[in-house]
Formats: sequence, structure tokens, C-alpha cells
Amino acid sequence: MYLKQISLVNFKNYDEAELSFIDGANAFTGNNGAGKTNLLDAIHYLSLCKSYFNPIDSQQIKKDRDLFMLQGVFNKNDADELIACGVKKNQKKQFKRNKKEYQRLADHIGLFPLVMISPNDISLILEGSEERRKFMDTVISLIDSRYLDNLIVYNKSLLNRNALLKQIADSGRYDPTLLEIFDEQLISAGNKIFEARRAFMEDFTPVFDQHYQYLTEGAESVKLTYDSPLLSKDFASLLKENTEKDRVLQRTSQGIHRDDLLFHVHEEMPLKKFGSQGQQKSFLIALKLAMYSFIYQHKGFKPMLLLDDIFDKLDDLRINKLMKMVSQDNFGQLFITDTNRQRVKQVFENIKVELNLFEINDSAVQHEQK
Repeated sequence: MYLKQISLVNFKNYDEAELSFIDGANAFTGNNGAGKTNLLDAIHYLSLCKSYFNPIDSQQIKKDRDLFMLQGVFNKNDADELIACGVKKNQKKQFKRNKKEYQRLADHIGLFPLVMISPNDISLILEGSEERRKFMDTVISLIDSRYLDNLIVYNKSLLNRNALLKQIADSGRYDPTLLEIFDEQLISAGNKIFEARRAFMEDFTPVFDQHYQYLTEGAESVKLTYDSPLLSKDFASLLKENTEKDRVLQRTSQGIHRDDLLFHVHEEMPLKKFGSQGQQKSFLIALKLAMYSFIYQHKGFKPMLLLDDIFDKLDDLRINKLMKMVSQDNFGQLFITDTNRQRVKQVFENIKVELNLFEINDSAVQHEQK
């Protein structure tokens, strides 16, 4: 599977742009602020129905315009598929596959998967547990559509239960029967999500370890651990035990919405506090490469790999190791952004890999002819 071409209208800083790609390495070079990363985000949007950087769809529309449109042609199983997206201010987002509109956006997730590595990924280490749950949810959703359905049910049930707890506090009227109904909905979806996450981590962790050891040449040990309240007690018991606490807090204090991924370096030291910048970068890249390998194993075809401005963040040894790795047969189509055009060309000349190069200058795209 690969992306053959993409067109943008009023997307972020672009009036219009149309680009054609090769089923290999494609690079966007240019100064900071030229719009390189916005092209990656357009690809991400077509694949996953949303921006990688900003969840608010209307904010992807170019300033002073009313709508944006994206269109891409993907080649999958030797057949072309047309994916189109339109977002108009104050209207529902439209997504079409071969001119037929999706009834549910969830049905699109996983058809054209990609993995993106960006400086923004540092939030996985520095921010709260929600970022790390989102990472797990993204990977599992790309290979299991039922998981996404369970996640939607769980989040809706959680909102309902929390609203009821607030209503109980405000009115002073406690309805245990209604609370039990929400509990059952929460438990049913939550247990399925918990089992999916636990099974995922059992498969995912060895793949992550393998990538990290390759990137660092086995220089140090790190640890990736799944943490959940459900690991120590069943969900029904947790809800029952915490009913009074939840009534006081007016929210659900236990459940899979409290899950986390723990990142450690030197066995038990938190990566956030004790990991060097180099260790944190290697950890994040290994995490995303493991995501790539995991999707490939389960889907049977290679997702796209998007690398945003990572050459500035790695030393030459890591760059060459990473580029050799992602240019081998285990990887498919590649998209890279960098400020230094000559550096990108040199890297791919060194590893003798064909490069499709675009120079971006103030939202104008120029394709370098071979």
C-alpha cells in the first residue's frame, strides 16, 4: 500500500497544491514555517480522519477561507482507491472512499495506516497518562475495528456515569439502580478494552525492545510496562468499593481510563526524570518503529512512515542507522521533512536509495527533477 498523489485546497497555509509520490522515499525540504509539516499532516488526515497536531477540524482551514478539501489516491493490492475529505465551517466533516461517503468515520480507520514520528512525540514522555493511553488506543484501533467501537461505548458510558454522579450530588437523590445500569455498561466495554490492551502489550513490548537495542547498539536497558487498576482487581469490585468516593468526587475514580504506560530507564528509574535527551529520543523512535512493525505484522502490508524534522534531533550515527533500517525491505513508503536539502540528499546517496525530493518555499511546492 502506498500514496500515489495528494491534492490540497485551503489546507493550513496552502491555497492549492498537488504532489505525486514514489513507492519509496519522498522528502520535503525548506525553511521552518514553509509548510513542510503541513504536507505530512494532510497525509495523516487522509489516513486517520484527523490532524496529528490539532484535534479541531475547523482550525485546519486556511485563514479567511470557509472550507478545506483534501484528496488522495492510494494504491492498495494493485488497485487505486480515491479518498476525499471536506471540512466546512460549522458543518459536519465529510469523508469519501471512491466517491461513496462513510456513514461512520471509524470504518475508515486502519484501511490506510501510517506511523508518524515528530518532535511533538515528546509529550508521550512529559505529559500525563492520557497521551500514552491515546498511543495504545491508536495502535490497537488500526488493527482491530471492534476495539474502537468498545472505546466509543466506554467513553459514552463514562460521561453518563459522571453526569449521574454530579446529578446525585446536586439533587441529593441517589438512584442505585440507574448507577448499576451505567456500571454494567462501563464494565462490559472496559473489560474488553483491558484485555485488548494487555494482549497488545505482551506482543508489543518485545518488538519495542528489539528496536531500542538496534538504535542504541545495546548500550543501555529500558523498560516499557502496562499499568492498570484492573491488573490487581476486577472492574466490578473496583466500582463497588469506590462508590462512596465517586459520589464525593462526582466522577468515576477507577477504570481503564486510569491506565498508563510506564517508561523506565536503568530498570526502575522514570525516563521523564532520569533519561538523557538521547535516551528519550531513542525511546520515542523505538516506540514508533515498534508501532510500525506491529501494524505490519497484523495487517499483512506495510503502513506509511512519516518522519518530521528528526535529523536535527539525532547524531550522524543514529541518522544513518535509522535511514538504513527504514529503507530496507521491511519498510514501505517513506515521507521525510528537513530544513537542509543537501543533508537529505547526502543521507540517501550514502545508503544508495532513490529519493523523490520537493522543495517547499512559502507554501509553493517545487519538485526536483532527476
